[in-house]
Amino acid sequence: MTALLIILAAIALLVLGYIFYGNWLCKQWGIDPSRKTPAVEMEDGVDYVAAPPAVLMGHHFSSIAGAGPINGPIQASIFGWVPVFIWCIVGGIFFGGLQDFGSLFASVRHDGKSVGEIIKDSMGRRAQKLFIIFALLVLILVIASFVNVVAGTFFTPADAGVTFGIVANPTGNQTTAIISMLFILLAIVYGILTSRLGVKTVPATIIGIVGIILSVVIGLNFGLAMGRTAWIVVIGIYLCVASLIPVWILLQPRDYLSSFLLYAMMALAVIGIVLSAFTGNVEFTIPAFTGWEPKAGNYLFPTLFITVACGACSGFHSLISTGTSSKQLANEKDAKVIGYGSMLIESALGIVSLIAVGVVFQKYLDGAFGSPSAAFAAGIASMFGGEGSGVYLTIYALLTLAVSVFALTSLDTGTRLSRFMFSELVLKEGEATWKDATGIRKILAHPLFGTVSMVLIGSILGGLQLSQIWGLFGAANQLLAGIALMAVAAWLGNVGKNNKMFYIPMVFMLAATLSSLVMTVINKIKLIASAGAAWGDWFQMIFAAAMAILAIFLVVEGVQTFAKQKKAK
Repeated sequence: MTALLIILAAIALLVLGYIFYGNWLCKQWGIDPSRKTPAVEMEDGVDYVAAPPAVLMGHHFSSIAGAGPINGPIQASIFGWVPVFIWCIVGGIFFGGLQDFGSLFASVRHDGKSVGEIIKDSMGRRAQKLFIIFALLVLILVIASFVNVVAGTFFTPADAGVTFGIVANPTGNQTTAIISMLFILLAIVYGILTSRLGVKTVPATIIGIVGIILSVVIGLNFGLAMGRTAWIVVIGIYLCVASLIPVWILLQPRDYLSSFLLYAMMALAVIGIVLSAFTGNVEFTIPAFTGWEPKAGNYLFPTLFITVACGACSGFHSLISTGTSSKQLANEKDAKVIGYGSMLIESALGIVSLIAVGVVFQKYLDGAFGSPSAAFAAGIASMFGGEGSGVYLTIYALLTLAVSVFALTSLDTGTRLSRFMFSELVLKEGEATWKDATGIRKILAHPLFGTVSMVLIGSILGGLQLSQIWGLFGAANQLLAGIALMAVAAWLGNVGKNNKMFYIPMVFMLAATLSSLVMTVINKIKLIASAGAAWGDWFQMIFAAAMAILAIFLVVEGVQTFAKQKKAK
């Protein structure tokens, strides 16, 4: 019954936040349904393509979700369920939702441009360049982390007896791999049906859902076998292509169809929570609070606020909002449900993940699961049947598939974002695209160069141990959130709109993340001094120090901007 009360309380609080705080933000910022959006005014058939609200919601939600709201709350559960619950709710309503909604709105008012362009207008070109460098470092970590995760859920071990090809009686990885590939083909078919053949959203959606079911049936009977390195190469090629082709071919339809898997996953989880509350077949065993003492060497502050990540606030969301979603928003009135609503749904998913690990908590602590995603799938599946039963195995397989699909979705969207930002870094004032540049900058600003460079670096790092790169991702991601909050606040102040709601979230996120990075640098220096460091420790120390220094420079620029605004008033 505890789990049921937790999810009901979470839903009620998030709905109240959406209605009251979300509406208040709309009034404060002046959301204008009659104003044309960049997707309408600047439509180019490649990046600027107005999408129906349901389709854009699918893209945005699938892109920001990934595996973050599942992995984060589960890893943070060692502090107890109450701290995670409070941060998911408070963070989602007043931190993450504010950042996502504000970033989307600011980008729409900047011709669909990125956070870097918003910073340029409000804080200057130097601050813009610093931010782009910082964001590209974060995106390298995003690409590397998710390439590693996706390849890890697809590959067939060398000792499995098969190295390449279609196999019967597939393993879980082989099933996930073939369904994901079929999903890509299905998305292309959906894009052609809706964008070129004029099929309406509802009938096309029905066709898409039928296609998803058929893909799953095929995947449960036949699998695709390849080694880990081969999958990294395939994923890298896919990312290059997905980043460069028009959004209507793959990005929009793939993310829209993926969202149905996520909605179904959440619905299945809620049904399982309700059933288990009345049948008593599982028990929620996470303590409410495990105390202030460090857990696995980590203190509650700043670790909790770094680890929960996408379940409460994530800087990666601001890149999605300003990189792809703002270029597809057909009407400003939909900005609230796309930007703010998606974040609150993600917070709800974070609470669901917390409940899922709660029913297998001791096994999770004992290391019975290879990853938080596996613990999530096992927790939900156990609500429907005993371990090893047919129902348990089917639900476990479907949930694992859903998590993998969203990791790949975030990956291809992140690669497209890196292409935009790479070009912004190289272009001079007054140069709109790579075609306007000259000499070597024309080559560097070309979409193909930026895409291949980022994918190549990310894929090389992705082939290494995940533990060497994942430790930095959380702090870098949340630090990006603090900078994005600062950027939107500075822009709102410049145009004379209320930005005071940003101050507390901005200061808190910057304090928590800079503290985490400084602690990482100090710990790695101690390890290096004791001659016990591997190459990964050097990598983490240098990367953490570089991001902390860049962030401090940006914070100084922000403080100066706020001081000028105050003096002007």
